[in-house]
Amino acid sequence: MKITLGELATRLGLTLVGDQDTLVTGLNTLKEAQAGEVSFLANASYQSQLADSQASAVIVSEAQAELVVGSALISANPYLSFAQASQLFNNRPAFAAGVHETAVVADTAVIAEGVSVGANAVIGEHCQIGAGSEIGASTVVSDHCVVGENCQLNPNVTLYHNVVLGDRVIIHSGAVIGADGFGFAPDQGKWHKICQLGGVRIGNDVEIGANTTVDRGALDDTVIEDDVIIDNLVQIAHNVRVGRGSAIAGCAGIAGSTTVGQYCTVAGGAGLAGHLNITDGVHIGPMALISKSITEKGAYGSGTAQMPMKEWRRSATRFRQLDSMAKRLQQLEKIQKGEV
Repeated sequence: MKITLGELATRLGLTLVGDQDTLVTGLNTLKEAQAGEVSFLANASYQSQLADSQASAVIVSEAQAELVVGSALISANPYLSFAQASQLFNNRPAFAAGVHETAVVADTAVIAEGVSVGANAVIGEHCQIGAGSEIGASTVVSDHCVVGENCQLNPNVTLYHNVVLGDRVIIHSGAVIGADGFGFAPDQGKWHKICQLGGVRIGNDVEIGANTTVDRGALDDTVIEDDVIIDNLVQIAHNVRVGRGSAIAGCAGIAGSTTVGQYCTVAGGAGLAGHLNITDGVHIGPMALISKSITEKGAYGSGTAQMPMKEWRRSATRFRQLDSMAKRLQQLEKIQKGEV
């Protein structure tokens, strides 16, 4: 794509300080950008790179515009403007509508106009695929699934039966939606499987990362509401509900029947125990273990801070001594009060 800075500023709603006729062809970082590329500054820690950047233009806030050597694209929210610019310069190959000759599509499936079904893809009985959606190569859409309009299922995605996707859902390769939840009843040393009779319902404008799993419900559905973003390698267990606008980073896990409220964030590697309620606006830190419900919005974490290994080992030894230390302290307090 080639676009002038003037056109780019108009399409993004930005104020241009510089030559509006300069042609640009892509985006890059401040450090790596060359002539013909646009960069951005959203983090003040990179401000020192402005002076040496070779970018033809930089998206910045009004307060930083005077520091730009070349042209400046002034934005009230430079990171948001960068995101919008990345959509203009998206280099993902366009898909062609039609069903590949090697795809297997059930006679009862309903495929709308403008749908692309890739090589070796499978679409099961009584499925509905909305207009403009893309079903990638070797992707499986099992029986009784609904895929909304303008969805993007990348290669090797698997939807089990009774999965419903809203519109504009993006699911990356290796993701499995609707696998059985982890339900077993113990009896005399043997596990008896509990058949998972629910499904999965995913709202509009949801993105799910590579190799992430969203399990089907035991009785009711597992639900991912609108505008949720989920990173790679995340586990969403059966009957979990994730509220609108929430974000879950890589390697996080949410155990069964936990509800995460609206506009929450779960950082990488965090774990949420089952049967919890997390209220709206909660931010859970990296590697945190959440074992109790959270009723007030705010930031929560757990665990110990980073420290040198020798110091950590000494601290770990102290952890094991805390109970006995507490008992001795209580005994000393009683002696001091004359209770002993």
